Amino acid sequence: MRHRFVLCLGLSLLFGLVTPGFGKSDTETERKKVREMRDTVLAELQKEHPEVKSKIKRAAGYAVFSNVGINVFLASFAGGSGVVVQNGLIRDTETFMKMGSAGVGIGLGVKDFRVVFIFTDKDRLEDFIAKGWDFSGQADIAAKSDDKGKAASGAGSVIPGVEVYQITKNGLALQATLQGTKYWKDKDLN
Repeated sequence: MRHRFVLCLGLSLLFGLVTPGFGKSDTETERKKVREMRDTVLAELQKEHPEVKSKIKRAAGYAVFSNVGINVFLASFAGGSGVVVQNGLIRDTETFMKMGSAGVGIGLGVKDFRVVFIFTDKDRLEDFIAKGWDFSGQADIAAKSDDKGKAASGAGSVIPGVEVYQITKNGLALQATLQGTKYWKDKDLN
């Protein structure tokens, strides 16, 4: 009974944090918000890792996601949205996506973070858009609010041909989890 309560509480909190009143604004406004998030995250990442800019130019494409994660004792949940950009010769192609994950592990906290995927392999990029699965392990310590505090994190992906970067924005979390993540096309924004 207690596990059900924790699961329901986690899902309720997550749903409330990552579903920003969709329908209150039009589709183009939502796309604009995702693009602005992408540009901000890439600028921050390139400031920390200048080599990322050239990696993205040479890559088949990249993806940027904004996520909120909650870890309540033995269960973890995360959800968010983002965009995948396929680098093209003439123009780039965008695919707007959502993500959600659930997992098990020890921890407690809430964390607002960004994830950037750089796809060095075109087939992996197309697979990600079509199938969207990533099964990953994660361990991190975060105590950060705006520019105050520190966060140390690591994320590993089992997808070959993909580099993954994670930036913690805000949160207080101490966790070590094994979780499954599903990425899928956002039918409202594509």
